[in-house]
Amino acid sequence: MNTDSMTHATSGADAELELAAPRAPFFKALGKWVRLQPLGAASGLGVIFMIFVAVFAPHLAPHDPVTTNYESMAQAPSFAYWLGTDQFGRDLLSRVIWGARTALFIGFTSAILGSTLGLVLGVTSAYFAGWFDLLFQRVMDVFLAFPLIIMALAVVAIFGTGPGNVIIAITIPFIPRCARVVRSNALTIREMPYIDAARALGYSHTRIILRHMAPNCMAPYLIMLTTFLGQAILLEASLSYLGLGVQEPIAAWGLMLQGGAEEYAESAPWIAIFPGLAITLAVFAFNLFGDSVRDTLDPKLRAR
Repeated sequence: MNTDSMTHATSGADAELELAAPRAPFFKALGKWVRLQPLGAASGLGVIFMIFVAVFAPHLAPHDPVTTNYESMAQAPSFAYWLGTDQFGRDLLSRVIWGARTALFIGFTSAILGSTLGLVLGVTSAYFAGWFDLLFQRVMDVFLAFPLIIMALAVVAIFGTGPGNVIIAITIPFIPRCARVVRSNALTIREMPYIDAARALGYSHTRIILRHMAPNCMAPYLIMLTTFLGQAILLEASLSYLGLGVQEPIAAWGLMLQGGAEEYAESAPWIAIFPGLAITLAVFAFNLFGDSVRDTLDPKLRAR
């Protein structure tokens, strides 16, 4: 083998080592997290499974979720309909699968919007401090005085029903909750020397807030985001159950409960059991995953 080929082989091996080097710490940290947080890892797999079901709902659903079949109304689970049918003859399995897409779309959108706006507002409040922070926190206190569901109901009553308005109704109560948590962390960051250095260099307030303070508040932001996901799914199901959320014929877990929870509780209990079970498992998985993320990112809990 000549010198050029040896050099080429050596450089190729070095390139492979460089590509493999960053991966090893990631998988090592992931394995450690799985050992320390087995429930969090199991719930994470559940979350990934729900996302997979929601994304590939058109391919996984055996029937059209909105097509009615009055010859198969309220049929018990069978080989033709694995989870049975509802009072309109629609396949429950298909509606549960498509309901996952509705729940996760509204849940992720509202949780991300609420957490992100809360992050920006919380950091801004801590950065300017003084009268601005005092006034802003009093406004946040007014929003925090109302429970999540009451605030969501008030927003829906103003804007109306529909997926877009449900997202707004769930997002608004999340903003002050995230802003209050982020603000407590941003108050410490505001006194750091590099923030004083950024001011001395003449950086704008917007640049300091978005590029120097907000990225250092990502730990509480991620904790609140994962916590909000389960709450958003539960809020969406609650609003749909009350008739103030997603409307027919869109497949939604709460809407499926509204149609079969009471009238068919004895004659066809599967109409309410399976969407209720889907809501329970989804909220349980997201809450466990959020708790494990909090335990991992919170310095006090991590040290313990």
